Amino acid sequence: MKSPRFYVQTYGCQMNSNDSERLAGLLKSIGFEASDKEEDAQLVIFNTCSVREHAEERVYGRMESLVERKKKGEDVLIAVTGCMAGRDKNGVLRRRLSMADLFFATPDMVNLPRWIAEFRPNWMVTGNETEDYLKIKPLRQKEYQAYVTIQTGCNHFCTYCVVPYARGLERNRPAADILTEIKDLAARGISDVTLLGQAVNDYIAPDPGSFSPDNPCKNHYAALLWEINQIDGVKRLHWTAAHPLSMSDEVIQALTFPKQVNYLHLPVQSGSNEILRRMNRKYSREQYLEIIRKVKEARPGIALGTDIIVGFPGETEQDFQDTVDLYKACDFDISYTAQYSPRSGTLSFRLYPDNVSEEEKKRRWQILQDLMEENTLRKNQAFLDKTVEVFIEKIEGDFAYGTSSELKSVKLSGAKAEMLGQIVLVKIQKAMTWQLEGEIIQE
Repeated sequence: MKSPRFYVQTYGCQMNSNDSERLAGLLKSIGFEASDKEEDAQLVIFNTCSVREHAEERVYGRMESLVERKKKGEDVLIAVTGCMAGRDKNGVLRRRLSMADLFFATPDMVNLPRWIAEFRPNWMVTGNETEDYLKIKPLRQKEYQAYVTIQTGCNHFCTYCVVPYARGLERNRPAADILTEIKDLAARGISDVTLLGQAVNDYIAPDPGSFSPDNPCKNHYAALLWEINQIDGVKRLHWTAAHPLSMSDEVIQALTFPKQVNYLHLPVQSGSNEILRRMNRKYSREQYLEIIRKVKEARPGIALGTDIIVGFPGETEQDFQDTVDLYKACDFDISYTAQYSPRSGTLSFRLYPDNVSEEEKKRRWQILQDLMEENTLRKNQAFLDKTVEVFIEKIEGDFAYGTSSELKSVKLSGAKAEMLGQIVLVKIQKAMTWQLEGEIIQE
């Protein structure tokens, strides 16, 4: 009998992508083969996002073709995991997705071997279960880059956010496990590493004794970054997403470590103190601006990214203007702006009526989008005729594509296959809003 084939459709953030790599690693270990096409797979898994209503609606839409396959008598098993399943405490989403055979929170992926064997005994599933899904070895999608989850869950309970309900309270992986994983990645030629956590810089090591006696950092997250900087083979280190409350002076100084990219993503969500209070962010605009000042002082020229929500319940025009003013003061390189979407189960859903109209949300979103594009183009144009380091991520024909230390997208001429996964020096000759273009001057 041929090995059953699986297909994983991922929605949402980098952490979901890393979870999908663990799903793939688990399924490969029990005898499945990966499929590039949903229609060729006997097991289809939707790894879902629940941050916005639109993300959930996409899953419902994708179910239709699978239901049709079942009606035709095809032997297909449908599974839904991720944040939709994790936050469904009252079973409403499960009932709406009744066509799914399996519906489970992310940590419960460890039960897949047993569940599949129960549903499809003829598939001859082999292998053993593990108790901790974070110990499942991911099947990496990229040859030279890797996401490494160091923490899951969250203790902050921002009123708009489903994460504490979907993923539970914060849980930090042992430092020894993280460092072993990254050393293994480096030994396999993966040189670009991104650390993942819901509030990644909240990290507290369950095993601080795993840090080197020479480690100069007292803060556990800064200490972890220092340790990774000592690993041979790691060329670039990035982390997302940080929380302003945990941007201590030591973590800020860690931005100067030699392998750290020249970029920091620090969500602010709003520039209004009243809206920040309603969001339960636990910091003020003044505190956030002071953090940004310290960051720029520690690493002049660092590129900055952020997340912003417009149209949060009760957001007045003045509240929104406070956000615009903060954006200009911070001079962000990029922002990911979302229109507020009420999510059942969150505090804001229970406490605050969604009283900003859809039209007004769109208007405010467009204002910030225009401001971002103006900023991004201006900042990109500052690279004209400059020489920058670029990590090569993809080669297509005569062109290579990669990212600078500021995580700017760069298109290069003069590509060679052996450049993949390497850092090259590039002279920038053209600067557009979303891409720099240049010529390789030194491999």
